[in-house]
Amino acid sequence: MQSLELTAKSLDEAKQTAAQKLGVEPDQVQITVLEETKGLFGKMNYRVRAEVAGAAPAAEAKPAKKSTAKTKAKAEPAPAPEPEPEPEAKPAKKSAPKGKAKAEPAPAPVVAEASDADEEEDNQEEVVATEEDATRLTAMVNEILELAQLDAEVTQTDLNGRYVNVQLDGKDVAFLVGKHGEVLNNFQYLVNVMANRKYGNGVRVTLDGNHYRDRRETALTELATQIAEQVRLRGEEAVLDALPAFERRVVHRALSEMEGISTYSEGEEPNRRIVIAPA
Repeated sequence: MQSLELTAKSLDEAKQTAAQKLGVEPDQVQITVLEETKGLFGKMNYRVRAEVAGAAPAAEAKPAKKSTAKTKAKAEPAPAPEPEPEPEAKPAKKSAPKGKAKAEPAPAPVVAEASDADEEEDNQEEVVATEEDATRLTAMVNEILELAQLDAEVTQTDLNGRYVNVQLDGKDVAFLVGKHGEVLNNFQYLVNVMANRKYGNGVRVTLDGNHYRDRRETALTELATQIAEQVRLRGEEAVLDALPAFERRVVHRALSEMEGISTYSEGEEPNRRIVIAPA
């Protein structure tokens, strides 16, 4: 047997598998990409023809009928691991009218992520996650990853009030984090929507991959503190860029005990923003 067709997650995996089946060394295998498809979270799959280098060429294989996938001669490299989190919140000056009471922020719509009243006020939390909740949510995350054929290990780290904190590790975690954590945020939102519809008990999951959230929290805290110092000196409010609810909670907590500073949220999802104001 001098050639065969197979499907693999990477070209290296295809070469290794073909070498075993053909009974040769991997460097003796020549790979030709027949079809390249993109699955969930940007994960690539390749259908290839493998031949022993120097053997008589096999008959040209007729590519499978394309649907939405594109056929390419060469595979694109897998995405590099996610970059270090960069603070995206930038202050925009907002004058604070003297003697005028602050308007109450508009109520946020009900979505899978908690509202500000749930997310940002610890003393109002009534829901407490249990080990049973953690088991169900980690199983749900595992099921999604298996369906997406992603290589990632799911580990529950701890319980914090209504939140089940889950860490993702493995070679495919870069796909799950994405640029500036966008994919991770959307994945977390998806899991919480599913959990809310299935259980409806108010328990939520917080997903982290390669400890991105820890680095992001540090960056947000430093940025918020710097802006708060400027607000205190100038006596003017500053409005941060829109942040997801769990990141707004980080900022609120970071500034909750800062003298001469108060924070509140305004606007509606997904454009709800934090205002840092002089107290």
